[in-house]
Amino acid sequence: MLGLLSFGRELSGYDLKKWSDRSLGLFYWSPSFSQIYSELKRLESAGYAGSRLVAPQAGSRDKRVYRITDEGLAAVRAWAADAPLDPPVLKHGPMLRLWLGHLLEPGRTREILTAHREHAEGMRRRAEADVADSGADEAWAYPRLTLTWAERYYAAERDLADAMLADIEELERERPCP
Repeated sequence: MLGLLSFGRELSGYDLKKWSDRSLGLFYWSPSFSQIYSELKRLESAGYAGSRLVAPQAGSRDKRVYRITDEGLAAVRAWAADAPLDPPVLKHGPMLRLWLGHLLEPGRTREILTAHREHAEGMRRRAEADVADSGADEAWAYPRLTLTWAERYYAAERDLADAMLADIEELERERPCP
């Protein structure tokens, strides 16, 4: 949450959820509304965030917006600079199913990889659209780069699925099923 607040804007819990879905959800995790609001309360209690009520422009109730404090900015800056880098852990369902391909009916592995390819291409298009929608605001330059990374990652997943489908065809030509 501190990272989402670190761009210098006041954001509501709804704004934080929307932005995390459009950016963090492509490569890390997208919190639920309940996680967002409980974390915002915790950060505010710790002095890392502050909030205020804003009268609505339209509608019937006030909106609470949050802003990072200097202490919060220092904490997230220190974490980004010094926290140990956790290497990505690959937990890849389609790859596991490919590994177990000898147990599947003929054609099922291709179906699984084709579905994975379609999912990866859909995520790639989503990331591409989010890059285009992110605007030219200089404050969002690094999130835009991260969205570009996500776009390239999903393109690579799509291309890997295509390559595996070709490899399966070759394997089946070399070793016909009984």
